[in-house]
Amino acid sequence: MSETSDYYAVIFTSTATGNDPAYDAMAKAMYKLAQQQPGFLHMESARSELGITVSYWQSLEAIAAWRQASEHQVAQKLGREKWYESYHVRVCKVEREYSFNFQP
Repeated sequence: MSETSDYYAVIFTSTATGNDPAYDAMAKAMYKLAQQQPGFLHMESARSELGITVSYWQSLEAIAAWRQASEHQVAQKLGREKWYESYHVRVCKVEREYSFNFQP
């Protein structure tokens, strides 16, 4: 990710229905697939009571293509049918970023 150019973040928050090993396998497969998509930059994820995954993309077109990818469509369908009580997706333009990393 770059500090000088704009990019987009897709923030996916979810409440899971339970602990299903198939979900973890699908999440790993979707991460690998996302990495192969044009315009993909990075992904961060945390799961506990509320699952949060943020993926970063070069453009809105790249996000739309990812949403329409056939394997991703299967994962979305399974999520609605089996894995999520609820979810929310937010697409945001990142105009600036900065970070701190303590190095003793």
